[in-house]
Amino acid sequence: MRNIDLDDLEILQAVVAYGGVARAAQALHRVPSNVTTRIKQLEARLGVALFARRGRGLVPTEEGRLLAGYAERLLRLADEAESALRAGRLLGTFRLGALESTSGSRLPEVLARYNRAHPAVRIELVTGTTGALVGRLIRHDIEAAFVSEPFHAPGLAAQPVFEEELVLISAAHVRTPRQVLESGRVTLIAFASGCSYRRRLEEWLGEQGGSAEGVLEFASYPAIVACVAACTGVAIVPRSVLAGLRAAEAVRAHALPAHLARNRTHLLWHEGQESLALRGLRALLGAREGAA
Repeated sequence: MRNIDLDDLEILQAVVAYGGVARAAQALHRVPSNVTTRIKQLEARLGVALFARRGRGLVPTEEGRLLAGYAERLLRLADEAESALRAGRLLGTFRLGALESTSGSRLPEVLARYNRAHPAVRIELVTGTTGALVGRLIRHDIEAAFVSEPFHAPGLAAQPVFEEELVLISAAHVRTPRQVLESGRVTLIAFASGCSYRRRLEEWLGEQGGSAEGVLEFASYPAIVACVAACTGVAIVPRSVLAGLRAAEAVRAHALPAHLARNRTHLLWHEGQESLALRGLRALLGAREGAA
């Protein structure tokens, strides 16, 4: 006899997401006492504690996090089963990861087409660095992710989808990359550790015989470009991203050596665990690539 049903998993997910019973109950349109009772009954049937109290909220235990990961997949499969019974009409939630650059420059057109083809699918887009997205994918926090070369993703399937040209950007008065190095130590401006473009920037600096004075970390391309425009340092960005930023007029783009400038974005996923929603995205990307 099974000790878990889909309602249990939905309740568990809500408590994890909202950090407590009251907000979870409100989101589920249940009374708090019902949510509390269902969680306690589930813990009793499984023989483990799924949550621990921290202040006025609840945090999942290791067992709770493990079950929440399975819950995400099982509930998605339930949505797929319903979708299949509706003559192949895709529905449900599709959690997708993407680089900041990809989400801003490449995905709007792709996701607009996807939405027209599968309007009942709700896409939850999560952004992060390549390293962070690979980690979330391995933990099953997301179902698929757009990441950039170079990446290390053992056990994951990969499909190259976009070609990017990377450029070095500096303050507008800096006319050549050599001038960047003439001041001595260079400040690098990039996303947090785990960003593949940041590794390219460090590689470029090393090849030029330069040394980094430090690294300023930002969470968005507009902030990175604005910081470069203020003569703070240099960065590497995709040319496609730079073309869409108003602040790009205040910086100068420099060509990089071919081995650093050429870059591909890949879609990663767990082999053999493709949902109908993911298959729909892969089919759309394949058709787009064929048309190009």
